[in-house]
Order: sequence, then C-alpha cells, then structure tokens
Amino acid sequence: LFSLFVFLAGCASLQTGGEVQSGRQALLEGRNEAALGYFYSAAQRDPDYVYATGSSPKQGVWSYVGRSEYLTGRFPEAQKNLERAIASNRQEDIARLYLGLTLVREGDRQRGLKEIESGMRGIDSFLDNISQTQRYSIGQYWDPDREIRSAIQRDLAMISGKDLDWQK
Repeated sequence: LFSLFVFLAGCASLQTGGEVQSGRQALLEGRNEAALGYFYSAAQRDPDYVYATGSSPKQGVWSYVGRSEYLTGRFPEAQKNLERAIASNRQEDIARLYLGLTLVREGDRQRGLKEIESGMRGIDSFLDNISQTQRYSIGQYWDPDREIRSAIQRDLAMISGKDLDWQK
C-alpha cells in the first residue's frame, strides 16, 4: 500500500512538473491564456510546487500564475497570487517585479515602484552572482554581454530620477 502511495505521489508530481513546463513554453511563445491554464491546473494539483533547474532562480507555481494573470490583464487576481508567491518565498524577485507592475497598473504607484525596484535589484544581483560563480558552466549563458544588467541599471537610474517615465 505504501509503495502504491509513493508511486501515485510521484506521478502527480511529474504531471504538475509537466504542466509547469508546458506553461513556461506557452509564455515564451506569447500564448499567455494557454500558459495561465497550465499554471492554474498545476497550482490546483500542488499549490506548493516550486520549479527549479540547475542555476535558474526557484519559482513557485503562484509566481507563474500571477505573471500569466498580469499578462492577460487580470490585475486584481495577479496581485493576489503574486503576493501569495512572495509570502511563500521572499526571494521571488521576478514575482516582485510583476507585483510592482501590477500595482502601478492598479493605481498604487508608490508601492508599485518600490516593488519594481526591489525586484530589479534582486534579478540584477542573481545575474551578477550566477555570472561570477558559474562563469565556465551554465553561468556563461546568463546575460553574457550584460545586456539585461545594463537595461536594469538604466531603468533603476530612471526610477530614481526626477522625470520618471511611467509608461516606460
């Protein structure tokens, strides 16, 4: 009986992982509605699921749900699920960035800007760390020409300036 339980639990975990992977692929292809469906199904099956591979940042399923909701214009739902993701893992910098974008769209510019800045700083730190600690392995593929980090630095400078371009 125990072996059957372990087998079924493993199957459910594989199915959840497959849904998250399918959702990630759909996001990359710009199929945001499909991605949301995959992520929501995975979250219903395992609300504590965390996607982690190699040197990638760990992402909880609620981060993916919230990001997909943001991309489909479901801002109140996105805010709720992104806050849930951050409550589970304070280091969810991508969720924090999307929460900030969501808050700005919902009219809470002050809090939104704080979350955007915090998320961007966390992503920048992750990229610096991965580039330094894994330079000759997987790290060489993360922002090798510093394009992402340069864009983050430009945007952080704009955020701290007097003439903040909210649309940008």
